[in-house]
Amino acid sequence: MKFSKFALMAILFSLSIWATSCGHGHHHDHGNAQQQEEQQVDRSGPEYTSAYICPMHCPGSGSEQPGKCPKCEMDYIANKDHDHEGHDHQH
Repeated sequence: MKFSKFALMAILFSLSIWATSCGHGHHHDHGNAQQQEEQQVDRSGPEYTSAYICPMHCPGSGSEQPGKCPKCEMDYIANKDHDHEGHDHQH
């Protein structure tokens, strides 16, 4: 079976349009899934609420004093969202 140049070009064009349109849908869905996951993160643990936190927010990390994360050994950074309302540092 022989294909004409026109038929071959039409097939290639159709495949490229199909591949491009499928790719955009996949990336868009991935973005929505990532946004949903970020919205569901529990930010009530010490890795988010301590005065000093791990930049990677390793579970169970965080301290009221500067130091290193016990999980990944990165230096803690000051938590810009930390406030002293609702808890006492003298315990």
